[in-house]
Amino acid sequence: MNVAVSQERPEEAAADLVVAGLYEGEEPPGELASAPGAGDAKGGFQKLTLLRPGQPERLLIVGLGKREEADPERIRLAAAVAAKEAAKLETPSVAWLLPECGDDEATAGALVTGTILAAYRFDRFKSSAPDQPPPAGIESLTLLAPQAVAGATEAARICAAAQNRARDLQSLPSNVATPSFLARHAREIASHHEGVTTEVLGREEIAAKEMGGLVAVSQGTAEEPKLIVMRYAGGGSGPTLGIVGKGVTFDTGGISLKPSASMHEMKMDMSGAAAVLEAVGAIAELGLAVELLAVVPATENMPSGTAIKPGDVITQYNGKTVEVNNTDAEGRLILADALAYAVELGAEQIVDLATLTGAVLMALGSTYAGLVCNDDELAGAVEAAGRESGELVWRLPLHPEYLELMKGTVADLTNTGAKRKAGTITAGAFLAEAVGETPWAHVDIAGTAWDVGRPYTGNDASGFGVRLLVELARELSA
Repeated sequence: MNVAVSQERPEEAAADLVVAGLYEGEEPPGELASAPGAGDAKGGFQKLTLLRPGQPERLLIVGLGKREEADPERIRLAAAVAAKEAAKLETPSVAWLLPECGDDEATAGALVTGTILAAYRFDRFKSSAPDQPPPAGIESLTLLAPQAVAGATEAARICAAAQNRARDLQSLPSNVATPSFLARHAREIASHHEGVTTEVLGREEIAAKEMGGLVAVSQGTAEEPKLIVMRYAGGGSGPTLGIVGKGVTFDTGGISLKPSASMHEMKMDMSGAAAVLEAVGAIAELGLAVELLAVVPATENMPSGTAIKPGDVITQYNGKTVEVNNTDAEGRLILADALAYAVELGAEQIVDLATLTGAVLMALGSTYAGLVCNDDELAGAVEAAGRESGELVWRLPLHPEYLELMKGTVADLTNTGAKRKAGTITAGAFLAEAVGETPWAHVDIAGTAWDVGRPYTGNDASGFGVRLLVELARELSA
């Protein structure tokens, strides 16, 4: 989508649809208040009123609710409902009059983000008859705003486009988005950005490095596992930021087989990997002054005669032995190897993203991702990045007693506790063993990666984590 900033008045905008926000109890802004029918416009949050004043030809008034409750998230939501309405009206160009919401740059970024995300469609596998082409989407967005917001507008466009690319990766079927596909995609990202390099390890190299978690999970599938390592040399004086994404491209549960009803959704068990890969591209495109290391362990988790069995004992990359008592708790096994490897490669702070536990969905729903962290300063930075980006996280405690629940009987650790207690936290406690003293934050996105239900992401893939990681990198580059 093309995005621009213009100082035109709404009456002069050359867009198919002009959109303006309206707060409760107020009139439409400026000369729009005198447009025919403007008195009927409603300021209730997300209420829509379509007017045809002639100049502009079509004017959409979007309710913003109470002025004192306005914030960037509500602006994102308002932009999303406007984009949905624009799609119904088949208007390829939209102009938004920047609402007054305290911070013009944040408001402009929210409008761009909400519009681009809401305009997203995944239809590459749908065929259409020659006489029935797919409906046209929004091709251009113009913000009627001061030129000073242009930088924030472009940054938001880059992040939202990257998030939509992550949604594409999530939505691809697992017979397309294999570990090898993700590796090729990582190389493609690197080819587009100076300063980005990619290295990929295959099955034999992974085994040679004695990454027992990734070896164990991948041994039941014919698909070649991949360990993807990307670096972005952005400079800056801050610590090297490591980002790690779980890349299980299809998760059957292995021998501990999942129920069949929702197993098709497990093509999205690589949502953390999708967010990490596209965040690297966005950070490089923005030219942020940060040294970045990304590690993605990618594999399928399949049952077969060669698959790992409940009760087997493996040795992780950091030397810890693990009883694999549930092969459906595979994400932590591959992440532990990737985290230890990131530390070895020089990451000084690490954030991992993973669709790790169903327990986080029960605890936090789809509003917050779960955060488990061993460092207060890093936890604060991740929480601040979540508030700024709108991708919220909620910190959970990391008490020593939680690690006790993960102690093994015949090995150092077990990958699932014997008691069904604090599933999200105990999974985090397991991962904490892989990083030692390195500041580390685990973000469990099992409740936020899809089926979120917000107007700008709907109920399918959300691409959660791209904006969070970019904002964190931006903070570190400041």
